Amino acid sequence: MESLDKLRDDLSLKARNGIDFTLSATLIWLLVAFIWSLSIDSYNKSVLVFMVSSLLLPTALGLSKILKTQWKIEGNPLQPLGLWLNFAQLFYFPFLIFVLIKMPDYFVMTYAIITGAHLFPYAWFYRTKWYAVIAGLIAVGSLILALILPGQNMFIVALFTSSLLFILSAGLYFNLRKKR
Repeated sequence: MESLDKLRDDLSLKARNGIDFTLSATLIWLLVAFIWSLSIDSYNKSVLVFMVSSLLLPTALGLSKILKTQWKIEGNPLQPLGLWLNFAQLFYFPFLIFVLIKMPDYFVMTYAIITGAHLFPYAWFYRTKWYAVIAGLIAVGSLILALILPGQNMFIVALFTSSLLFILSAGLYFNLRKKR
């Protein structure tokens, strides 16, 4: 049996650290920032965010073709764990729906915190600290921004999240270059 670290490195190299997903999320969060800059109520902005978020997977699939990432790594028993780690964030959605209904002004902050926090286990999965660092920065930074920003500037939380996801993507790229 291969060592655990070799299996994780195999995932990291073949899936390219999940960079297709982080780049897709960067684009989606730019759309979220645009939506939150619109002059409509927070509830409707939040519903639109749910709708544009459905573009994440097809965008990641398209990027995987361009970047030649593998979504299924045959012979690596850890590969299914990536999907399970992603599904874990779905269990936070009842909280997100509560915020949508009861406090829609804070929806974008809540969604950003969930997005950031769900990245954390990928630091172990792909053997790169980039995921852990960015997870913490997004989660804590989004909270701080939401506490200090006036309501009409909540789009900055989404811009912040998108920017950090782009930095994560760049960090993952350079991490891959070191592993090769």
